[in-house]
Amino acid sequence: MKRGRRQLTCAMLLVVVSGGLLWTWPDVALAGPTGGDQDAVVAGNTEFALNLYARLRTDDGNLFLSPYSVSTALAMTYAGARGETARQMADVLHFSLESERLHPAFAELESSVKAAGDSAGCSLDVANALWGQRGERFLEGFLALTKKHYGAGFQEVDFAGATEQARKTINAWVADQTRQKIKELLQGRDVDSATALVLTNAIYFKGSWASQFDPRHTKNAPFWINEGEKVVVPTMHQVRRFAFASAGDLDILELPYDGDRLSMLVLLPKAADGLADLERSLSKENLDKWQGSLREQAVRVHLPRFKLESRLDLATTLEALGMNDAFSASKADFSGINGRRDLFISLVIHQAQADVNEEGTEAAAATAVGMKMGAPPTAFVADHPFLFLIRDQQTGSILFLGRVVNPGK
Repeated sequence: MKRGRRQLTCAMLLVVVSGGLLWTWPDVALAGPTGGDQDAVVAGNTEFALNLYARLRTDDGNLFLSPYSVSTALAMTYAGARGETARQMADVLHFSLESERLHPAFAELESSVKAAGDSAGCSLDVANALWGQRGERFLEGFLALTKKHYGAGFQEVDFAGATEQARKTINAWVADQTRQKIKELLQGRDVDSATALVLTNAIYFKGSWASQFDPRHTKNAPFWINEGEKVVVPTMHQVRRFAFASAGDLDILELPYDGDRLSMLVLLPKAADGLADLERSLSKENLDKWQGSLREQAVRVHLPRFKLESRLDLATTLEALGMNDAFSASKADFSGINGRRDLFISLVIHQAQADVNEEGTEAAAATAVGMKMGAPPTAFVADHPFLFLIRDQQTGSILFLGRVVNPGK
């Protein structure tokens, strides 16, 4: 079987342990050298992916995300950041290149990622878009940069006058780009009348295994959540030659998709309670070392069939990583977007899902970065009895005074 691990442009990393399943998709963390600035972007994205995962893994249960999507959405936002806001974002996102080289490198990387799907016979699509408040002025330089390097078309919507319609319009675009897998990226009050700009990224992947699992061999089998608790789940089976390695307390398996360019890497702790130790050891250096140790051999594979979905509000996590000013109405400097210092990030929402079965894998993810102008509005919800008065502001005279106990009468 032709390997080609050094040419991987996109890979999926599955961390499996008898205590549970946790997914991450660290964009091109396992890519081989591609030269120049693209390598720098890949390295930075990988560091950010693992730092983000380290923060998110403290919650219980399954986890699935696309760090590539998050990095891309925030890179577009970073294009308009200035001063200390830009410095903090660069530190957290591990952007080591100056802007003049960073954004073209992201464009080169996205082109390479898309080419991976085309050459491998898989579906792999990435799309970006900007959604601005109708009538607001955004700098032509910012719109031109995001269009040129991210393919992000700019569309006007009316957050102020038709908030719900604006939300539905953005969600419809995300749903179209993810083959209807992510239908409600923005929910409820994620956007409101104060929203000025939303930057979105969507990514979709569908690939068939190079060696598919025979559904007739899928049987129910125990999956140990912990040493004392198990569930019975449909488990796929096959015996084939795959790239495999045993490294200390870890077994590593690579399952290629059609074309041998894209693959899933499975990291399985040998101990049922070994997930925490594995997660603590996740680093770019270890990933490179583990991948480099793979050797092709006959392997009997037992892999559960499953679906995963996560919806993450990343604002608090990004602040904890050190990106503070971007979320502060008084400190944020995104003057590169509209020429003024009145924009700040109000939310970073990420949603992802994956379906792994006998035929292959289907995965989709989307990220929305919402931006508002000025200080966030104070909530005043009159949903219980209140007093009101009508007065002459100049003299202070109370002209009318009343209370509302039941507005329905």
